[in-house]
Amino acid sequence: MTKTVNHWIGGKTVEGTSGAYGPVTDPATGAVTTQVALASAEEVDAAVAAAKAAYATWGTSSLAQRTAILFRYRALLDAHRDDIAALITAEHGKVHSDALGEVARGLEIVELACGITTQLKGELSTQVSNRVDVSSIRQPLGVVAGITPFNFPAMVPMWMFPLAIACGNTFVLKPSEKDPSAAVLLAELASEAGLPDGVLNVLHGDKVAVDGLLHHPDVAAVSFVGSTPIARYIHATASANGKRVQALGGAKNHMLVLPDADLDAAADAAVSAAYGSAGERCMAISAVVAVGAIGDELVAKIRERAEKITIGPGNDPASEMGPLITAAHRDKVASYVTGAAAQGAEVVLDGTGHTVEGFENGHWIGLSLLDKVSTDSDAYRDEIFGPVLCVLRVETYDDGVALMNASPFGNGTAIFTRDGGAARRFQLEVEAGMVGVNVPIPVPVGYHSFGGWKDSLFGDHHIYGNDGVHFYTRGKVVTTRWPDPADAPSGVDLGFPRNH
Repeated sequence: MTKTVNHWIGGKTVEGTSGAYGPVTDPATGAVTTQVALASAEEVDAAVAAAKAAYATWGTSSLAQRTAILFRYRALLDAHRDDIAALITAEHGKVHSDALGEVARGLEIVELACGITTQLKGELSTQVSNRVDVSSIRQPLGVVAGITPFNFPAMVPMWMFPLAIACGNTFVLKPSEKDPSAAVLLAELASEAGLPDGVLNVLHGDKVAVDGLLHHPDVAAVSFVGSTPIARYIHATASANGKRVQALGGAKNHMLVLPDADLDAAADAAVSAAYGSAGERCMAISAVVAVGAIGDELVAKIRERAEKITIGPGNDPASEMGPLITAAHRDKVASYVTGAAAQGAEVVLDGTGHTVEGFENGHWIGLSLLDKVSTDSDAYRDEIFGPVLCVLRVETYDDGVALMNASPFGNGTAIFTRDGGAARRFQLEVEAGMVGVNVPIPVPVGYHSFGGWKDSLFGDHHIYGNDGVHFYTRGKVVTTRWPDPADAPSGVDLGFPRNH
């Protein structure tokens, strides 16, 4: 009998009642291992109702209570790192070390939430006028929702709900239906840590669930990470329904390599950033821009390293890269490689025929390297979301920055150089939200905020860090005047000398 992943609503497992289920496959074998319940509109209502009921007390709970629970939660997550990572590997396919890294980056935000007391301190100005004080405070929004992608089934949810609940909100999480089990374990551990029932709910589903949350009158805000077309839709729909929205979209992250760069370090970085996690990450480097005469040598070094990467099941310690999430996605990624030569690229490595012995039905693809790619080709313009690296050639630094800034995406970018002046110019001139200097994947630490520019972000707030705290709270300014106690009404003696 196929295992079923059910909803987590009001602090307990709730079996799906819609009759609709989605398949969850093991990407290494291609076999359907699990089915996930897909929510109906009525089940969306039930999850939001549970969160709304919990907010009545959680929204006014003390900071001491919230942080005590979060500290216990952090300890439980730490103790269950391997369990969470194993679920990620089983349903997403990434290798175990990658999955452990994902959990570690999610834990950073839980740790940030543990220190929420300093983040929520208000401001006070005294005596702005005669006996008038002004204070600013931040208060929770109410019920908030998170819609998260398949590529980081634990980390991206942890970028959202720990901060949201630390700020006093309650949360409905709609994880990807392709790999839903990690999200349920995160919620179960939160309950074990003492989080009251209904504060964190996990609702599985497809477009019915997403639209239900976007239109629900009791949902105050929506956080999203995914592709640009869906991010644009989430932002437009939720905003039209009066909700606060942070919707992080897709990317085409460029790495500019200057002629003075350490080419061995640049090649190492390009391989890890392009092919790590099978390229299924919005911060992957998918375009290397080689400046001047270094292109041939850089491509040779990338190829030499890429050919040594071991591809296999994520639970095999020898594997350095796992399969893609679905067979359909694997076929789409492969189509960019098979069509590249006709669009002018030189196919240096073609990974489309790769299989793994004993796992022939897995969603396998090898590493592909395309050189001399043109900016009007499909492989360059689209977010491929797979292990395909494009190399573009330019003559000068200015040509490289102009090429990068012409991209509609502006998520992350990197420069490799030994010249501090060049790096300084780049970080000021490039149009992207996150910049690495000799760092290929510049994902900010938890106490800074993550987010891109242009078509990589819809909404005003980046995720986690200070922006995350501001997103999950709203400001209130209180202006106060108290009469001098010496002016107390007649018959009331507070012991102050009378002014009159």
